[in-house]
Amino acid sequence: MIAITPRPLYYAVIFTSERIDGENGYSQMANDMEKLVETQSGFLGYESARNETGITISYWSNLESIKKWKENSSHVIAREKGREIWYRNFKVRIAKVESDYGFEK
Repeated sequence: MIAITPRPLYYAVIFTSERIDGENGYSQMANDMEKLVETQSGFLGYESARNETGITISYWSNLESIKKWKENSSHVIAREKGREIWYRNFKVRIAKVESDYGFEK
């Protein structure tokens, strides 16, 4: 599903990753993080595509909200587990969205 976002300006956090083989509780943690992030102040929505490689883009109203999410204790635990057991590598990029447009039938 494509996230419904407000008119720009807002921010995008782009998380790309390569997974290590094996489930090891990944799906449950991903579901838990999806539910938790939806309760965070400043969170606008997300889009995700996953298999052994993946990309998740979350949208935020401001940089302070992104910082608070990074510091959320449950998210910190998930990130540590990611480094230990789920990811071969990952990259996080933060971008300011200055324009958006689309098409819908």
